[in-house]
Amino acid sequence: MTRVLNRSIPFWILLAASIALVVAGLLTVLDHLGTMTATLKDGSATGLEVYGGQSWIVLGAALLGAGALGVLLTLALAVVSSLLGAATAKPVEIAPLAVDDLEQDVDPEGALDAPAAPHEIEQEQQQRAEADDAPADEAQNGSSGSTATATKINVK
Repeated sequence: MTRVLNRSIPFWILLAASIALVVAGLLTVLDHLGTMTATLKDGSATGLEVYGGQSWIVLGAALLGAGALGVLLTLALAVVSSLLGAATAKPVEIAPLAVDDLEQDVDPEGALDAPAAPHEIEQEQQQRAEADDAPADEAQNGSSGSTATATKINVK
């Protein structure tokens, strides 16, 4: 087994569950088969022991088969994993990016300058707040949506 398979929790869960199913199936089959055989030989067998025992044996055989299939699957997984080995990623080389060439192609007018300093952002926010606080007549400058035009119209 490879190191990756040794550390794989689902692999170990599959193996443990498969072994547990094999053990549970064997115990169920052997217990009910022994009881059924003993009662049939001494002549004290009842319908429950005979017909119920057969159903329990079939259930135990199904558990036994599922566990055996799981064990075979884990063995096959271990063989395939050892044949293929661990997957390794090949490193990829990345060419350096010429930042100066990129800026000339994308931004010939210089519209994208360095980000504004925090004090410049605060000044812009203060100017916007002052513009919002200005009287409506000065802010609108007589446009069609001005406050003066809207107040002179009577809506009926």
